Amino acid sequence: MESKSDCNILPYIYNEMSMYDFCNKLSGKFGIILYDANADKFYGVRDHVGICPVYIGRGYDGEVYIGSELKAFHDLVYSIEILLPGHYYDSSLDKQVKWYNPQYHDFNIIPTEPVDLSKIRDLLIQSVERRLMVEVPFGVLLSGGLDSSLTASIACRLYPEYKKKHNLDYLPEKLHSFCIGLKGSPDLIASQKVADLLGTIHHPFEFTIQEGLDAISDVIYMIETFNPTTIRASTPMYLLLRKIKSLGIKVVITGEGSDEIFGGYLYFHKAPNGKELHHETIRKIQNLYMYDLLRGNKVSMGWGVEARLPFLDKDFVEYCMSINPDSKMVTKDQHMEKYILRKAFDTKEDPYLPDEILWRQKEQFSDGVGYGWVDGIKVNILYNSRILLKAKFLTKSWKMQK
Repeated sequence: MESKSDCNILPYIYNEMSMYDFCNKLSGKFGIILYDANADKFYGVRDHVGICPVYIGRGYDGEVYIGSELKAFHDLVYSIEILLPGHYYDSSLDKQVKWYNPQYHDFNIIPTEPVDLSKIRDLLIQSVERRLMVEVPFGVLLSGGLDSSLTASIACRLYPEYKKKHNLDYLPEKLHSFCIGLKGSPDLIASQKVADLLGTIHHPFEFTIQEGLDAISDVIYMIETFNPTTIRASTPMYLLLRKIKSLGIKVVITGEGSDEIFGGYLYFHKAPNGKELHHETIRKIQNLYMYDLLRGNKVSMGWGVEARLPFLDKDFVEYCMSINPDSKMVTKDQHMEKYILRKAFDTKEDPYLPDEILWRQKEQFSDGVGYGWVDGIKVNILYNSRILLKAKFLTKSWKMQK
């Protein structure tokens, strides 16, 4: 049956090959349920790094449910399991099968390929170009850090030609960019500089600590986790996506994934050697689905906005993880984290970003939105934790009075 859905091609691909090959033909982010009427079986499929959440629930009478949110299974199931990234569930086997098997998943293989800066640059540009496939209002999340600034810069370069090629005259002449932070936060200041340089229609949003604290219960309901770090980072994003939704924007491009691939977190400075750094980047990529990707997807889709992640493009990830990890080490010569990514776009003759942004040191998202947010949420959680600790004694005392 034909439809106007962008998923219409999937059954045709499936009919031509095995399920394993079918999955490996796909690229991008996806959570799929596919029913084979001829074989009377179904599959649940999750993308290579788990950008889209997929859960499997087991009902009391032997039913199997598949959904993208835990709350969808309410009162229907007795157990829920996570469909792992790069896996599909086969109902005929009643088990998960790993379809994504890149070389970098093997901890015993330490890559030796020399870094090719031009290839890093070309693959990231291609990845951003793929994610411009959209016919609705869209924009970029722009914190002013390296990753979001690079993707925004590339998107701004490609956008005019994309509009012209696909006759999308109804889209605005310039891209929209978005940032959020406490008043005077590092991200608001840096993002405005990048937006001015790129010429985007920039939307800097300020929030207060109290607004963030007031939103936490809704954030937890939306992201379905009690992980403190995830909640802390999700709350400003929740407030930002609510604003973006109100403006009618349907798609945003983000900079997620770069730190995991290139060893961008500050503790990577202490990596003793390339082997240990490589192993840690593998672990970070494989665990992304539990933290940053969970946050990004559930908050954005919770507001009906699709987030697209160029750094987690399959081709880009696989090439960058095939590079000799010594090139990702912070050394005397390579004095900053993600040095090779910065160097790949350090094109003096045609700069993508000014040096003050290209070589800006990493900020944690929840720090970049304003250091007061971290302190504010700590104080609030500590206060409420003390109340909860006293609750059992208060309850006991109340019962005695009764």
